[in-house]
Amino acid sequence: MKQKNCIDLATAKTVAAAAQQSADENGWDMVIAIVDDGGHLMYLQRERAQLGSIDVAVKKAKAALLFRRPTSVFADRVNNGQPGYLEMPGIMPLEGGEPLTYEGEIVGAIGISGAKANEDGIVARAGAAAMP
Repeated sequence: MKQKNCIDLATAKTVAAAAQQSADENGWDMVIAIVDDGGHLMYLQRERAQLGSIDVAVKKAKAALLFRRPTSVFADRVNNGQPGYLEMPGIMPLEGGEPLTYEGEIVGAIGISGAKANEDGIVARAGAAAMP
């Protein structure tokens, strides 16, 4: 049997704190969602961000996990004339979803929603960069 790395709650909180710091530095109200390697919600925080951003943040995290890439990849493809990507189940073609990796393995993902898509992406990347 192979052992695998798993994200724990302490790491999820560290990632969320780094994302929140980036949001605070820019004055953006965000929803921050962290999912584990099965796509299950592990951590969620929201303060002052609109309620609709809760589901969007979770969906961005799940899409980044399921497709093993940032959601900005799909936004770029759709924006560059490939609308067929909109038909793929589970796709979220908006910036703000990033896989979380540890020792070369994807152990979860972060999803951010609350501001403009490119701003969501900045915050998501800040969170992902906090992975040990």
